[in-house]
Amino acid sequence: MTRASFRESIAWQRAMELSQVVYQLTRSFPKEELFGLSSQLRRSAVSVASNIAGGQGRITTGEFLQFLGIARGSALEVETQLEVALREGYGPPDMILRAEALAEEVVRILNASIATTRERRKRQRSASAT
Repeated sequence: MTRASFRESIAWQRAMELSQVVYQLTRSFPKEELFGLSSQLRRSAVSVASNIAGGQGRITTGEFLQFLGIARGSALEVETQLEVALREGYGPPDMILRAEALAEEVVRILNASIATTRERRKRQRSASAT
């Protein structure tokens, strides 16, 4: 992932899609989960896209990586919360599985972006040391 506009980032685009699916899904959750799992799942999903965007706006590579790491953690939270929803029988299973697949895709993209950015930073540091 380059440091271009966050809207151009595939990770951000998939995270936004994940947020949309999560919002649609949680509308079908029981009312007693409105301030529980529904709220937590929505906040975690929004956090993924928000931290990808926030990372793009940072000055240093270290800050950028930190925000990508937070986004990855939030995506993993979403995966766990979706598993809880599935086990509790909340929402249509096909929609839960779609959201899980999106969250997994975002994690894979972020893992690759983090690895690429770390490698690039390592090469830059090596080049400047010589």
